[in-house]
Amino acid sequence: MPSLASIASLAADLRAGHRAALARAITLIESRRSDHQAAARELVQMLLPDTGTAIRVGITGSPGVGKSTMIDALGMLLIARGQKVAVLAVDPSSARTGGSILGDKTRMAKLAASDSAYIRPSPAAGTLGGVAAKTREAMLLCEAAGFDVVLVETVGIGQSETAVCDMTDFFLALMLPGAGDELQGIKKGLVELADMIAVNKADGDNIKRANLAAAEYRGALHILSPRSEHWQPPVLTCSALTGAGITELWQKILDHRAAMKACGEFAERRRQQQVKWMWSMLEQRMLARLRADPAMRARVRKTEAEVAAGRVSPALAADQIAEMLK
Repeated sequence: MPSLASIASLAADLRAGHRAALARAITLIESRRSDHQAAARELVQMLLPDTGTAIRVGITGSPGVGKSTMIDALGMLLIARGQKVAVLAVDPSSARTGGSILGDKTRMAKLAASDSAYIRPSPAAGTLGGVAAKTREAMLLCEAAGFDVVLVETVGIGQSETAVCDMTDFFLALMLPGAGDELQGIKKGLVELADMIAVNKADGDNIKRANLAAAEYRGALHILSPRSEHWQPPVLTCSALTGAGITELWQKILDHRAAMKACGEFAERRRQQQVKWMWSMLEQRMLARLRADPAMRARVRKTEAEVAAGRVSPALAADQIAEMLK
């Protein structure tokens, strides 16, 4: 395990805003070696007082909706205002690119070239819980390194949206122009999670279709329960390509932050996220123990076979496996 002195030195370099130190620190938390994981826990604990100040924004949307172009445009707007922007991804599904956020880096070319931005893909081919835990820790490291805004992109599908929602202050759902069939395909759960819906690609011939889609989403939101009684999710149109609507989009994020802080919900949501994170980490540790111990692994495989054969009920099997962890 790296010495406490070397961890303290890394923490000091990271606080000073050294990019190489941030990259090394994130690599440390992504490592699967037990000594590295112990060092990463020490590092995060050491940096905890320096975290919590950034604006955390989750961004989701179907493939082709323009997430990368939107992040590029939004990130450059914020940098022009003197802010530092970090971009992280949650993608448990990609083994090939290590997160499609860098699969085509040219889509975030301006941001990638800026000294005020830091872009990091998710660990390649991990479980959702594992990738989400690493992304949460990476977010804390970025905050300690002085980044003012952390944009977390979900490029996986399904539960990764909930995972990103559970680690951010604001959850933005990007949609494509054109309602009708597209609206029918929108998952109710996703719309209920969103703090705002933005219909992207509202440019050229798409403007009329984008406005129509926005009207449809507004109607859909009226019949769903919002996440907070203090915030009615707005629906707006924008174009990451032309920059139209990006300033308004960011202002809505700031308005939401002010509203949540005024009613006390901001701090409460952050507290709940910390507790959820603890339980998620606990589940990961317990599973890691079962997989790491050869004797336990063999007993679990035997129990699995008995369940598959119908000799042992799943409930009894779960009790037996839980006993192994005592």
